Amino acid sequence: MCCHDATAESESYGESPELLSFYAVAAVSIFTNDVLGSKLRLAQLHSGVIALGGAGIRILGNVMGIVMKKKMMLLATALAIISGSALTGAALAADMPVKAIAPPPPAPFNPWDFAFGSGIMNDYIFRGITQSDHKPSVAAYFEPRYNVNKDLQLYIGTSAESISFPNRAAAEVDIYGGIRPTFGMFAFDFGVWGYLYPGGQCFGGLNATFPVTNSCAFFNQGFDFGLGNGLPINGNFAKRDASFYEGYAKVNITINDQWAVGFNEYYSPNFLNLGAWGNYSSVTAKWTAPSTVFGSSGVGMYVSGEFGRQWFGTSDAFYGTTTGTIFGGPFPNGIPEPSYNTWNIGVGFTYKVFTLDLRYYDTNLSKGNCNAFTSDYSTTSFSPANITAINPGGFGSNWCSAVGVAKLSADLTAITNLK
Repeated sequence: MCCHDATAESESYGESPELLSFYAVAAVSIFTNDVLGSKLRLAQLHSGVIALGGAGIRILGNVMGIVMKKKMMLLATALAIISGSALTGAALAADMPVKAIAPPPPAPFNPWDFAFGSGIMNDYIFRGITQSDHKPSVAAYFEPRYNVNKDLQLYIGTSAESISFPNRAAAEVDIYGGIRPTFGMFAFDFGVWGYLYPGGQCFGGLNATFPVTNSCAFFNQGFDFGLGNGLPINGNFAKRDASFYEGYAKVNITINDQWAVGFNEYYSPNFLNLGAWGNYSSVTAKWTAPSTVFGSSGVGMYVSGEFGRQWFGTSDAFYGTTTGTIFGGPFPNGIPEPSYNTWNIGVGFTYKVFTLDLRYYDTNLSKGNCNAFTSDYSTTSFSPANITAINPGGFGSNWCSAVGVAKLSADLTAITNLK
C-alpha cells in the first residue's frame, strides 16, 4: 500500500459521506471552541453526537485525540522555543563584554578658600612676653585665600585679641597678607603683618630740655593722661599709639609624617612705635604622634617648641632717661632697648577642629630690663636689684617671666569644614 486513501479508510469504518461531513464540522467546532470559546458550536456538536449515537461518539474520540496531540505538540514546541531562547540569551549575555561604569567627573577646581577660628587662653604671650598682664584673653581671625594652583597660595587676613597694655589700648587688631609658595617638602611664607592698638592714651613726662624727653605733645601723642608724671604707681611712660608693622619670611620643612622644622625671620623699622628697629629670628620643631596612638578615637597629639632671639635698636627720646646709674646712663636721646632670648615648649591635643595646647614660655630678660622695655603699668615691685642702666627707677616687672599657658582653639577652613 503506497498511498493513504481516505475513502477506503471511511468505508472500513462503515462511515457514510454524511459522517465525514460531521467529522469535519466536529473538528472545526472543537478547535473553534478551544480557540474562540464558542458556546453555540459546542451545542451543535453535542446535538450531532447524540443524533449519530455510537458512531458519533467514536468519531468525537478520534477528533479529540488529534486535537490533544496537536496541543501537546504545540506545548512542547513552545517550551522548546522558550527554553532555547533563554539559553541563547544567557549564552549571549555571558559572551557580551561587561561595560565599565564611568567614574564621576572630578569636581571643578575652586581657587577660593577661607580660614577662620577663635581661641581662649589664660594668658596672651607674644615672643615670651605677656600682652594681657597675665590675665585671660580671647582671640579670633578670618583669612580669605586664593589658590593659584596647588603649590601657590595668596592670602590676606585679620585677627583680634584682647590685651591689657600700659597705654590702655582697647584691643589688638592685626591686618596681614602675603604669599605661600610650596616646593616639595619646603613650604614658604612671605608677607607683611600690621599690629594696630586703637584707643590708647599717652602717659608722659614734663622734661622740656632738648631733646624733649618723655613729652606726649612733642611726639604728637595727644593729651598727657599722666599729667607729666607718667603711669600711676611706678611712673613708667607709654605712647598713645603703639601700632607697628613687620615684614616676615618663614619656611616650614616637612621631613616625614611625624617631624617638621621651621625657620622664621621678622623685621620692623619701628617696633611697637618705640622708635627702635626690631629683628626676630627663631627656629621651631614639631613632632606629630601617629594617628594610632589614641586608637580610633580621632584624638591627635603633637609636641612642639621654639627658640628665638629678639634684637632691638635704640628707642626715640620719648623713652629716654635723664638719670644715670652705676651701670650706665643717662640716655636722654633714647635707651638701647634690651635684646633677649625666648623659648617655649608644649604639647597639644587635637580633635576634629579643636586644639588644646599646653605650653611653657620663658625669656632671659631681667625684671628691671623687662620693666624698661614693656612699661608695665601694674608693677609695684621695687628693689635696688631691679636697677639697670636703662631702668633707673628700680621697679621690676614679671611680664617677661616664666609662665604656663593653656589655650583652647577651633580652626576651620571652608573647603574642609563647610562642604
